[in-house]
Amino acid sequence: MAKTITIRVDDATYDKIRAAADSERRTISNFIENAALSYVDSCSFIADEEMNENATDKELIETLKRSLEEVRGGRYRIVE
Repeated sequence: MAKTITIRVDDATYDKIRAAADSERRTISNFIENAALSYVDSCSFIADEEMNENATDKELIETLKRSLEEVRGGRYRIVE
């Protein structure tokens, strides 16, 4: 179900949002929704489901721990 969110912005911010929405032939509400979704999608984060899936992969975690220990101990080489 759609939710209504109220935000307060100053006149200059409103004018920028309105102009951007007009240039894309969108309503202000639709423009803000799409801008917010675009921002959230561009952020680096892992969904809880993915994090839980990764956390249960003990073999991967152990491999990463061993690799980190090897790097810290200087037991690595750079391959060009």
